[in-house]
Amino acid sequence: MAAMAVLVMFFVAAALAAAGGAELVEHTFVVSQVKLNRLCNDTLVTVVNGQFPGPAIEVNEGDSVAVQVVNKSPYGLTIHWHGVKLQLNCWADGAGMITQCPIQPNKNFTYRFDVAGQKGTLWWHAHVGSLRASIHGALIIRPRSGASSYPFPKPDKEIPIVIGEWWEMDLDQLDKNLRNGYHLDMPRAATINGKPGDLYNCSGTVKDSNIVKVEHGKTYLLRIVNAALSSEYYLKIAGHKFTVVAADANYVKPYITDVIAIAPGETVDALLVTDAHPAGRYYMVAKASQSPKPVPQIPLFITRGIVQYSEGPRKEEEKALSDSSTSSIMAPEMPDEHDAATSFYFHGNLTSLQPQPVPANVHEHLFYALDGGFFCRKGESSCNNDTNMMGMVNNVSFQLPTTTPLLQAHYHGNMSSIGTLRELPDRAPRMFNYSETLEPTSKATSVRRLRYNATVEIVFQSPVLADTYANPMHLHGHDFLVLAQGFGQYNAETDVATYNLVDPPVRNTVHVPLFGWAAVRFVTNNPGVWFMHCHFGHHSSSGMAAAFVVENGPTLDSTLPPPPEDFPSCKTYNSRVSYE
Repeated sequence: MAAMAVLVMFFVAAALAAAGGAELVEHTFVVSQVKLNRLCNDTLVTVVNGQFPGPAIEVNEGDSVAVQVVNKSPYGLTIHWHGVKLQLNCWADGAGMITQCPIQPNKNFTYRFDVAGQKGTLWWHAHVGSLRASIHGALIIRPRSGASSYPFPKPDKEIPIVIGEWWEMDLDQLDKNLRNGYHLDMPRAATINGKPGDLYNCSGTVKDSNIVKVEHGKTYLLRIVNAALSSEYYLKIAGHKFTVVAADANYVKPYITDVIAIAPGETVDALLVTDAHPAGRYYMVAKASQSPKPVPQIPLFITRGIVQYSEGPRKEEEKALSDSSTSSIMAPEMPDEHDAATSFYFHGNLTSLQPQPVPANVHEHLFYALDGGFFCRKGESSCNNDTNMMGMVNNVSFQLPTTTPLLQAHYHGNMSSIGTLRELPDRAPRMFNYSETLEPTSKATSVRRLRYNATVEIVFQSPVLADTYANPMHLHGHDFLVLAQGFGQYNAETDVATYNLVDPPVRNTVHVPLFGWAAVRFVTNNPGVWFMHCHFGHHSSSGMAAAFVVENGPTLDSTLPPPPEDFPSCKTYNSRVSYE
């Protein structure tokens, strides 16, 4: 009966929204395995509706969304609506074994949620294992009153740019490898909108080129998503500059730059004015960054498309793209793959266009050390070289429950039934020892309980050793106010003075820089169980994660409603599925 009430509430909300001009936007996502040809090979890929990337969901602010997921793949899976706040609707978050059991093969489930108080570009993706590498797409939220109400020049056209990766291995096996500390698997190529671009001429001719056709003197809104598992990317277009106007569906003060730094999980909206002379062809290049040595180096991943002016070469000349010479196309000078400063300054230059008040009274001060550690394969405390390399937060490597999702256990008051449950420490048990030796870690389903409407400040600290890496930390169901970032070890006495308390950017994914730290605040005004994790696949799968349990508030409109009646069950456990 209670579950039926939730369904009624959804349709009542949809009806009320319709009365105000809002709509119910419906989609059907059929998840299946299809053969796609890239890099001269046919590869069996798990995708939505036969598309890579998947279909874009386009809504106006205030709309209600219903997406029926029909699972014809061999894997259990969920769909996460990355960045959508889902107020009082944690059940729709789609985080496997955090909020729900996976939708099993040959089953279906309909996600229902409202899009309220957000405008810009978000995205959706699978949230079981590493399936998001091929199951993802853009989620575009436009202002209710139309493009004329954008707080920037009205664009002539909008163009999604989804940066991703092409994998030629089973993504379920990839995730098993990552969870077992094996981090040597790599994608075959980087992609823009699902295509590797003309750098990959495996057959002797250029295939799979992205050609973005533009007209001179027009303004284009690029909606950029980093859907990759492995890398932050630098994006440039030769002969052009961007005006960044939004990030993670929050408007920012216009920021002019010739390079965009975008980490996995992040989205950026940027205006492109096509004013280049001559009006010809210009490369759009996405180049992956990586940590410097002594961190093990991975292959350099670069993909590129072509911005083609209509005043330039005509259609009959476009066949020249199949020739070996591309000398007529101007290419941008890209940052070095080890250049951390470009990313640091890009993220640091973003400020909010419509500043939110920064809560001054902080109830919870948390310090989360993001690091790698080892876990003995056989469980001993000392195991020589027989170890797994694991991601961790405050020396705890997150382990998903295997039988009951955290949200269901919390809602029914039986969290104690999860035998691996552990309270996440507020501080690292010991700070970085500045050595090259990995610390031992433990596995647990680490959670942090937070009372409703508390102001939480988190300082995320990346390693400051030579063996370091950046960490894009994503929190479900909430946005962060990003107060500051810095290089080196965070100093609580001096670094507070650098906080931006006037117009901090609002993000759902905060980029914690290489060799550095980032400080954020948020208010726990959305009850439920919300996953927090690094958006690098090798970090999240190996345990750099935790869950926040946000308690109910004192009133009905601050209390989590019951789950939908048709919520997926874990009773039909599929042993082939990797839940982590």
